[in-house]
Amino acid sequence: MEFSEALETTWNFFRGGGFFMILLGICSLVGLTVILLKSISLKRSRIVPDELGREVERFAEHLEAGTLGNLQNEFAREENSLSRLCAVALGNVGKTQGEVQEAVQSSAREEIVRMNAGMSVLDVIITISPLLGLLGTASGLVTAFSDLEDNERIRAGIATALSTTIVGIAITVPAVIAQGVFSRKIELFSARLEVLLGRVVSACHQHVFFRDKS
Repeated sequence: MEFSEALETTWNFFRGGGFFMILLGICSLVGLTVILLKSISLKRSRIVPDELGREVERFAEHLEAGTLGNLQNEFAREENSLSRLCAVALGNVGKTQGEVQEAVQSSAREEIVRMNAGMSVLDVIITISPLLGLLGTASGLVTAFSDLEDNERIRAGIATALSTTIVGIAITVPAVIAQGVFSRKIELFSARLEVLLGRVVSACHQHVFFRDKS
């Protein structure tokens, strides 16, 4: 009985928000979907796997020892951002260091755009959710004060005003937190990729240079 009463209270709360609550519900659904998808796409294993990162740090050693076979196979599979970018670097070996860096940087920009996919949607959710809540508040107050002799109308207006404000803020807060977390992860991954790719490009250039000299 208590559960059914709680369910009814919750339903009445959301129903009291009227049309604006429907819009807020859509915002909530979209926001949760984006957060879930970004949590999956920004896993370390999809960007810079720890084990592969450690091997790339030793890229110069592998290059000198002629033991790049396993790494090249890993790069060829292109299962993560690091392997795709390293494949680009190796595919341009023989060109000048500037040309290789330009090719890698172009691909890196594409990877960063991919990592940022969906962040603009979170920006929109963060912006419009509180605004929809305020619109619901304004609409509810207009309804409440349009006829001060109608108690039922006043209650409905106040219910709309309060519920939409609460829901609008409730949607915005987790979206802001998620945006901050994702932005930080993208920043860290970008910096890590830059360091590792710099080592790959430098090692390839030095190896070709000394081979030509000899």
